[in-house]
Amino acid sequence: MLRAGGRRLLAPGLRRLGFGAAGEAGPAAAAGARAYHERVVDHYNNPRNVGSFDKEDPNVGTGLVGAPACGDVMKLQIRVDEESGKIVDACFKTFGCGSAIASSSVATEWVKGKPMDEVLTIKNTEIAKHLSLPPVKLHCSMLAEDAIKAAVKDYEAKKAKTGQKGEDSPSEKAAEA
Repeated sequence: MLRAGGRRLLAPGLRRLGFGAAGEAGPAAAAGARAYHERVVDHYNNPRNVGSFDKEDPNVGTGLVGAPACGDVMKLQIRVDEESGKIVDACFKTFGCGSAIASSSVATEWVKGKPMDEVLTIKNTEIAKHLSLPPVKLHCSMLAEDAIKAAVKDYEAKKAKTGQKGEDSPSEKAAEA
């Protein structure tokens, strides 16, 4: 966060919502609203890896998940190196609240450079803890975990179609464990 004269400067949209500088009590603060953690604000204001890949690319897995209760929709895509089996790139597009966007952004950062079986071990609780999400926003981190799993599953389904599947896929190994 930027500091000017000992006061925090937040995004104008957050200030309108009542999340003013430290010590300020806006209308939402007076009503008991909770301010987002600085990591959420950072990933919301500066999201990492926004975009999309060609979903027809055989090296790309796409996970599209949504939460009807709140209207959040998350598309997370991974690009996998065929030889190493590692995720070489990831991107997302999310329609939803700041916590959903931040969860997507964190998820794409965490999956890059990791093998497929390792990304399946990323849990929503880890994302929620990293972002300090309040209980009412835990569904956002659950969507991110589901999107990762859906992207891996889509990639494996593409490989199975083309006959390039190994003995046991990472999701099958995780299911057996």
